[in-house]
Amino acid sequence: MASKEDHKISKEEILHLAHLARLDLDEKAVDKMMQDMDKILAFVDKLNELDVEGVEPLKYMNNDTNVLRKDEVRPTISQTDALKNAPQKDTDYIKVPKVLKRSS
Repeated sequence: MASKEDHKISKEEILHLAHLARLDLDEKAVDKMMQDMDKILAFVDKLNELDVEGVEPLKYMNNDTNVLRKDEVRPTISQTDALKNAPQKDTDYIKVPKVLKRSS
């Protein structure tokens, strides 16, 4: 396990973050979180070492674009035909089984 000097984030900072996130961490979880955060911060440090001079910022992960269909009116089933296929109906409506219960 790393010594206290090796940590990039303090126990107090972890406890503060846990409080902000409304997390109740025990001592073991705090130690694990410190180790995980140290790894994350070390990775960010490595990323910060990269020379990105002249590299265009990435806007999208790929060049794909959304292929959308034309928004046009198309024929649909009539209300009468839909009601003919309904197992249960009440005048102009299809009856379906209740799936939610009311809470009183």
